[in-house]
Amino acid sequence: MDLFSPVRLGDLHLANRVVMAPLTRMRSGRAGVPRDIVVEHYEQRAGAGLIITEGTFPNEESRAFAGQPGIVTEEQAAGWKRVADAVHERGGRIVMQVMHGGRVSHTELTGTRVVAPSAIAIDGEVHVGGGVKKAFPVPHALTTEEARATLGDFVTASERAVAAGLDGVELHGANGYLLHEFLSPASNQRDDVYGGSPENRARFVAEVVTAVAERVGAGKVGLRISPEHNIQGALETDRADVLATYGALLDQLRPLGLAYLSVLHREPAGDLVQELRRRFGGPLIANSGFGTVTTREEAVRLIDDAHADAVAVGRALIANPDLVERWQGEHPENQPDPATFYASGPEGYTDYPFLAAAADR
Repeated sequence: MDLFSPVRLGDLHLANRVVMAPLTRMRSGRAGVPRDIVVEHYEQRAGAGLIITEGTFPNEESRAFAGQPGIVTEEQAAGWKRVADAVHERGGRIVMQVMHGGRVSHTELTGTRVVAPSAIAIDGEVHVGGGVKKAFPVPHALTTEEARATLGDFVTASERAVAAGLDGVELHGANGYLLHEFLSPASNQRDDVYGGSPENRARFVAEVVTAVAERVGAGKVGLRISPEHNIQGALETDRADVLATYGALLDQLRPLGLAYLSVLHREPAGDLVQELRRRFGGPLIANSGFGTVTTREEAVRLIDDAHADAVAVGRALIANPDLVERWQGEHPENQPDPATFYASGPEGYTDYPFLAAAADR
């Protein structure tokens, strides 16, 4: 096998092992509906073996960004159907990342409350739109009953995504958002069944993943985690606790037969990630994280050395819609423009040149 060979992840049959990582791009307006440029953006990148969409909110209080898409209303679902149809017409595969922002938000974004496992605010500021930043608020600590209602919203959102034609869902358990907040002892200081011990902190995530898998089919469900990423206040600095927490989670998920586990970590070939891979027992998508840009050389090496089944790539796919073709032929790459990552229009989103266009210059 190599990076450009087919692979099966559960029910997902991929033409190659280059996976488009979930990338926040904020192009869906105030209504959270994927627009024409969003359809075009994903369609352009259908040559990747699998596209994982940007984080998409499953209920109003889970919205984390201005311009973030949702999967709550019929209009939002119809927008995503257009995206899925466009990707499929080009032979691609696409799953939706269902993301609850948790305490990484503000009431000006949610239009309602901000929620979390515990009433602990993040130290910092959040962009609320229009270039304005405000301090993170103290969130409402979900009751046990409210947490279970939120689980139901994950399930409904996942059903809506699959009904809209997406090939599956990825549940966002990484980067300091709600599911990760339950896993981290810094953000979860509960004393009910969802807090305290590593097993209890893993319980809510396990229940969400299990419920979604039961409803839409385990072979259509992936989970993204980022142990030790230590971002947005979801600190995990004790390796023994990390192993106990994520080990307890994956031991519960292993029998389900999920499509994949995606691990965001600075050392994807290291002991921690490979131990979690063993505990999971299914396909692994590796992602080396925000610290360094994933290069062709790293991606090839991870597959050649059998450290992963596929590799998630972010910034290179932002700038190169035809990245697989470029990497396969070892062609030069466009360089991404970070100034346009979180803009609102087509610049830096749908206007990066393809190989043929670049050759014609």
